[in-house]
Amino acid sequence: MTIQQLEYVLAVDTCRHFGRAAELCRVTQPTLSMMIQKLEDELNVKLFDRSMQPIKPTPAGRKVIEQARVVIHQASLIKDIVSEEEQSLKGTFTLAILPTIAPYLLPRFIQQLTSNHPELDIRFVEMKTAKTVNALLNGEVDAGIIASREDEDLLNNQTLYYEQFLGYISRNEPVFKHELIRSADISQERLWLLDEGHCFRDQLMRFCQMEKVKLRQAAYQLGSMETFMRMVESGNGITFIPELASLQLHSEQLELVRPFAIPKPAREIVFVTRKDFVRHTLAQKLIDSVKASVPKSMLSVQAGVKVV
Repeated sequence: MTIQQLEYVLAVDTCRHFGRAAELCRVTQPTLSMMIQKLEDELNVKLFDRSMQPIKPTPAGRKVIEQARVVIHQASLIKDIVSEEEQSLKGTFTLAILPTIAPYLLPRFIQQLTSNHPELDIRFVEMKTAKTVNALLNGEVDAGIIASREDEDLLNNQTLYYEQFLGYISRNEPVFKHELIRSADISQERLWLLDEGHCFRDQLMRFCQMEKVKLRQAAYQLGSMETFMRMVESGNGITFIPELASLQLHSEQLELVRPFAIPKPAREIVFVTRKDFVRHTLAQKLIDSVKASVPKSMLSVQAGVKVV
């Protein structure tokens, strides 16, 4: 049994297809299949049910895969421990980040970070919160940037900044005439919101006490924040944007932005890792870069702001 064989098994479990798993591992399909077959022969058990499409693990295979994730993660920590002792930034570092954070945060710091540290090979993958937590626990990513603290015993949380929610209001809306918006001013049938599973949506719905948002969601499924902004700019409805997004807007777009009345809702942006994470030097470089890239006012909770 080898680490490489276990990596191939995890790839097949991820892809549920031998061909795609081979592409992921950058080997030929016959090589990957042969290595997994050898492992199955050694263990005297079938790990995957190949008669099904997509391929699925057998009951015994699921238990082996669960343990393989632990083994692969622990093996990866050996290299990380050495890198940390040398305070090295070398090696691949995979960061999961929310889709409602990535386009507004990453351009603010990533160019300078990679220019100052060319040895750093950082990879970004956009994930919602639940998938980020699972990816961390499974060792698929090294860290995550999310918008809520996780109570999971195996994870550590570190606050990066606090970000207010802002209204983005079309000129045709009655509330456009107001300098501040209140949740009572928002008509749900004219509201564009992200689909379920986005914490940005969930936090806003709790704050505004909106249990059901039906009509706009029926009209447009799986929309993006940028799409909704374009709809508002065309004179159609209301949406919400994070504070950093407003810093990318030109003057005409800024005319559509409305802050909330007190208490102003905000989200806490958090850097999250596993508790056995060891690459603290690299993580601190990343955290410092993020904090230096946002307005100082966002580094603490301001008066009149409520974290939701």
